[in-house]
Amino acid sequence: MAVLEMQRISICAMKRDRKAILEKLQSFGALEVNHVIGEDPDFVRMDTAGQKMGFEKAAASADQALEILEKYAPEKKSMFAALEGKELIELETGRKVQEERRELLKTAKAVYELDREHAEQLAAITKLENSIESLTPWLALDVPMKQNGTRRTAMLLGSMPGEMTLERIYEVLAEKVPDAVGVDVHIVSAEQSAVYLAVICMKEDSAQVEEALRSEGFARPAQVWDDVPAYQKKELEGQIADCRQRIAQIEEKIRGYADQRENLKIVADYYRVRADKYAVLGQLPQSKRTFVISGYIPKNIAAQVGEYLTGKYDCTVDIEELKEDEEAPVILKNNPFSSSMEGVVESYGLPTKGEIDPTTIMSFFYVFFFGMMLSDAAYGLIVAVVCGILVHKYPRMSVGMRKSLKLFFYCGISTVVWGVLFGGYFGNIVDIVSEKFFGTKMVVPALWFVPLDEPMKLLLFSLLFGVIHLFTGLAIKGYICIRDGKIMDFFCDVVLWFMLLIGLILMLLPSSLFASIAQMTIVFPEALNTLAKVLAAAGAIGIVLMSGRSNKNPALRIALGAYDLYNITGWLSDVLSYSRLLALGLATGVIASVINQMGSMLPNNVIGVVFFILIFLVGHAMNLAINLLGAYVHTNRLQFVEFFGKFYEGGGRPFNPFKENTKYADIKEETLS
Repeated sequence: MAVLEMQRISICAMKRDRKAILEKLQSFGALEVNHVIGEDPDFVRMDTAGQKMGFEKAAASADQALEILEKYAPEKKSMFAALEGKELIELETGRKVQEERRELLKTAKAVYELDREHAEQLAAITKLENSIESLTPWLALDVPMKQNGTRRTAMLLGSMPGEMTLERIYEVLAEKVPDAVGVDVHIVSAEQSAVYLAVICMKEDSAQVEEALRSEGFARPAQVWDDVPAYQKKELEGQIADCRQRIAQIEEKIRGYADQRENLKIVADYYRVRADKYAVLGQLPQSKRTFVISGYIPKNIAAQVGEYLTGKYDCTVDIEELKEDEEAPVILKNNPFSSSMEGVVESYGLPTKGEIDPTTIMSFFYVFFFGMMLSDAAYGLIVAVVCGILVHKYPRMSVGMRKSLKLFFYCGISTVVWGVLFGGYFGNIVDIVSEKFFGTKMVVPALWFVPLDEPMKLLLFSLLFGVIHLFTGLAIKGYICIRDGKIMDFFCDVVLWFMLLIGLILMLLPSSLFASIAQMTIVFPEALNTLAKVLAAAGAIGIVLMSGRSNKNPALRIALGAYDLYNITGWLSDVLSYSRLLALGLATGVIASVINQMGSMLPNNVIGVVFFILIFLVGHAMNLAINLLGAYVHTNRLQFVEFFGKFYEGGGRPFNPFKENTKYADIKEETLS
């Protein structure tokens, strides 16, 4: 278990080599840029915001074109595409595409313009369809809607509420415009909510007639056309057909650009990498002929990077140890087994300066507890085999995904071991199948014991493993105190608590309470009983007197010590938290047994066998998924809350190197060697 040691590297080189050096450092991905140079009139920083924004815009343009291509010509991907990782392309291929980058940006722009026209055509169709919808009530009208009438007459088109009848309209006109003569009302169409009508009247009466109708809800149409509605509808439908034809042409053109997909991916990454480079370039202190770049680098490769740069370029490289108060970024470095659990630690928080990396110690407990919670050999074998195959088959998957799959691989192996110890193979499937289909009940004996038969035994061992886990955390705290020379803290915060807790445990074991729970009696020699009481009393008194040692006020010091002693209830709560090992272990077995029992209730014929297999597959798949998630969540909780709470704070800053942050593909680059 280790946090990779960091050093500070400072490079001073000629401006003529700036581009080459930056590109090499970016391809190595080993340096986190962090300048500590103060203000110096001889050194200035370039304003690269404009160039950086331009490159980001170009990358975004290529990304947008790729999204459009995916919409019209989806890329064929396997169901495990997320595991395949980024494609690795040859350096020459990357250079060739980069030379064509301007043409590819024109291609991206063309794809975007076609997609925009596609959207405009769809909007035009929607608009035309709305026009047809508003025109539909007037289709029976055999004159243009813009027809105002004749030399002496006027035509009023509009709608009125649906409850209006022809008789009622004439009544309104007779009542409110009694002097109007020759008014003729035609109902063009009627709906439940509206009546559409054409009113013919004398021109001199048109204003009064319209006012009378408006008093009853008359409203002119929002849109009118020059042509007869039936002919206008045909014209609009023709326009819609033209739009659809253009849409088909646009879609075909966009699909024609699908062969440029891979090149667009490479060029998008190219501009993305250049944007990152110019972001760093804007941070560099530069004089008229030189520039300086400084930052953090792992100690194990610092000298190698320095030798490479000085051997190839005219520059000086200074590598120095970090200052005492300097907080360096964190990289975890562990053995192949424990490194798969680094993601668990990172999700909680990386170690800060002075803290140890808990990954290695935690990894053994993590796998141990996970397997105990899932505790079915068949489930564990499935998880281990699937994860092992995926890790082997997809070597270019992301680092985080690989670590996660390796984590579940080791947890699957642990589950197999616990399943054999507890005799769990898809629950009790061997018993059920042998008895139902072969008439003879066969039992695969547990190598240790069956939790469903002896749940209290499993509870006791769960609590025992919990105590070991918690004591390990407290011991790590003691190690940190000794390493940092804090002997008093070691005695007061670790030794006294060990004395109290061990004394209380030794007092509990021979008690009647423990005997009733464990169904066994433990008898200690009187000397050991006395020692237990002395340890507990000495530990409690020491905690009360010493926990508040930093305070000079005696009364407050005692009060703080008493409050700290109250934390014994927290220890009890922490120990009881490990009963979840019992709960989840039993849940897996109980649900699996219920699924098997459901299948065994079917008749012993062909149909019964088919449904038995169906229930088996679906039921156990769901049980595995649910309890796999439960084991993962609760194992994390035992580490984060109970274990880390004893010695670990976290809060370290992850190492963020200047590297080629590509999205789609990686280009083979020259290595340091």
